[in-house]
Amino acid sequence: MKVLVTHSIKRTAMLGLLAVVFALTCSAQQPDKRHVTPVKPETNQVKPPPKGTDEKIIQQYISGDSAAAIEEARKDSLRRIYKHYPLITDLSIGLNFIEPLFMALGQTYASADINATLNMWNRIQPTVELGLGWAKTSPDDGNFTYKGKPSPYFKVGANYNFLFKNSPDYQVIVGLRLGYSTFSYDVREVHYWNSYWQELIHFGLTNQHSHALWGEAGVGLKVKLWDSISMGWLIRYHGIFNYGKNSNSRPWFIPGYGPRTSSLGLSLSVSYTLPLRHGKQSTE
Repeated sequence: MKVLVTHSIKRTAMLGLLAVVFALTCSAQQPDKRHVTPVKPETNQVKPPPKGTDEKIIQQYISGDSAAAIEEARKDSLRRIYKHYPLITDLSIGLNFIEPLFMALGQTYASADINATLNMWNRIQPTVELGLGWAKTSPDDGNFTYKGKPSPYFKVGANYNFLFKNSPDYQVIVGLRLGYSTFSYDVREVHYWNSYWQELIHFGLTNQHSHALWGEAGVGLKVKLWDSISMGWLIRYHGIFNYGKNSNSRPWFIPGYGPRTSSLGLSLSVSYTLPLRHGKQSTE
């Protein structure tokens, strides 16, 4: 009998111990209670999309494709900031007058031209220049007087507008040109000392003919002055590919290029812009 009582006491103690351990375990697993500020629950109301939102974006939201809708909305916002201009944006007709102005101030040569520039997508700008060049000078380091008769020249090339995402009224451009001229000149009042005859020799060369082919690279600006009137300047670095040589002379001046030995040029043009807008202006 004593053995049964002892066994019962042990069982009761064991059950009590298990109950205590279970209670402690459950208490440890419960998180600390924290005070949470109540917030106003969200409603299921659908807010209308912003005015001007593309229909494609609205349909993506309705269909549940929110990720694609968000990406398309981001692209749409960029398109609103950066316009895509039509194929043909405008046409500018200009007059380059900087060298006649310099000649009025004492320069001994000049080239002047009329230029036409077609603005495509407000980015690529094919251009043509047609002009005349002339000269009359007695170089300080020479023993002659050079007279370049008024002769034509032309240039073809293109500009690239770095501000193509902005208004065409203001442009930062780089340009390339290929130029050609055929011209005539006189070399007069040539004099040199003949050491054999011990006398000063004078002579002249008239109706000398030549031609020249050259290339140019330039950088410049174009800004709107008023309404459709703009002004632009271009600093040009140029080099001669080929020119005609005569047996007794070399051209000192090339129309549209300047002195044959020079490597820099400058143009300053006032232009009138005709808005064309051929092709639909895109926002994509």
